[in-house]
Amino acid sequence: MKYSDSILGTIGNTPLVKLNKITNEIDALVLAKLESFNPGNSVKDRMALKMIEDAEADGRLKSKGTIVEGTSGNTGMGLALAAIVKGYNLICVSTDKQSKEKFDVLRAVGAEVIVCPTDVSPEDPRSYYSTSKRIANETPNSWYVNQYDNPSNTQAHYESTGPEIWEQTNGKITHFVVGVGTGGTISGVGKFLKEKNPNIKIWGIDTYGSVFKKYHETGVFDPKEIYPYSTEGIGEDILPENVDFSVIDLFEKVTDKDAAVFTRNLAKTEGIFAGNSCGAAIKGLLQLKDKLKKTDVVVVLLHDSGSRYIGKIYNDIWMKSKKFLT
Repeated sequence: MKYSDSILGTIGNTPLVKLNKITNEIDALVLAKLESFNPGNSVKDRMALKMIEDAEADGRLKSKGTIVEGTSGNTGMGLALAAIVKGYNLICVSTDKQSKEKFDVLRAVGAEVIVCPTDVSPEDPRSYYSTSKRIANETPNSWYVNQYDNPSNTQAHYESTGPEIWEQTNGKITHFVVGVGTGGTISGVGKFLKEKNPNIKIWGIDTYGSVFKKYHETGVFDPKEIYPYSTEGIGEDILPENVDFSVIDLFEKVTDKDAAVFTRNLAKTEGIFAGNSCGAAIKGLLQLKDKLKKTDVVVVLLHDSGSRYIGKIYNDIWMKSKKFLT
C-alpha cells in the first residue's frame, strides 16, 4: 500500500506545467511550478514544517507549546497543519490588508487570529511585527517563529524546492523567477541552482511600495520607497535576514493593478487558479521578455491558490473599487 502517515507527508513534489498562452510573447519555454498543490495550498507549507522540525530538534519548541507568528496567511496555514498533527497551539498575527478568506481558513484549522493595522511602521507597537513579538513574550511555553529571519525558511527551499526544479528540468533551467517577501524561497532555491550552475539567472519580483529593488541596486535602504500597496505576499518595508541579495541577479517591480489583472488572466488563459503574487510574477516576467532567448528554460514559481482571494482579486466589486477593472 502507498500512503502518507499524515497530511505533512504530502508537502512538496509539486508539478511543473508549461504555460501556453499568457506568456506567448516570450520565445523561451516557460514552466510554472504550481505550489498550490501543497496541502495548505501554498509554497509556505515547506518552510513552515522545516521551521517547526528544527525548533523541535534544538528545544526551542516544547511539547504542547504555543506557536506564535506574524503571517500574511499562507505561512499560518502551513504552521496550522503541522500544529494539528504535532499537537501545538497556534496564534497568527496578521494585517488588515489580507483577504478575509485567509483569516477564515486559519480559524477553520484551529488557529487564533489577531489582526493589526497595515499602515504603521514596523517599529510601531501596533504593527504585526511588534504585536507578534509581544504576544510570544507574554505567552507561557511559546515559540516565536520569525519567518523573516529564521534560517530554516531558506534551508527548506535549498533542500526541497531547488532540487525538485533542477530534477524536473533535467538541469536545463536557465532562469528562475519568483516573487519576494520573506526571501526564503528565492534565496534557498537561488543558492541551490547557482551551486549547480552559476550561469542560472535568479530574478526577484517586487512591488511598488517595497524596498527590495532599490536596495539591491544601490545598497541604500530608502524609507521613501515605503508606502501602502495592495498586492499580497510580496514586497517588504524591512530587510529580512532571509533575503540573500548575493544570489539574486535582478529585481523587477510590478504595479498592484497589473498583479491583480494578470492573476485573473492566469485563470482565464491557462486554467491556473492562482493567488495575487502569481499574477505579479507572470507580469514581471513579461516585462523582462527582451532578456530571454528561444533556447532558455524559465521556471516561474506560483506561490499559492486563488481560493484565498475570492473576495478580492476574483471579485469584480473589489477590483472596480481599486480601479483595477472598469
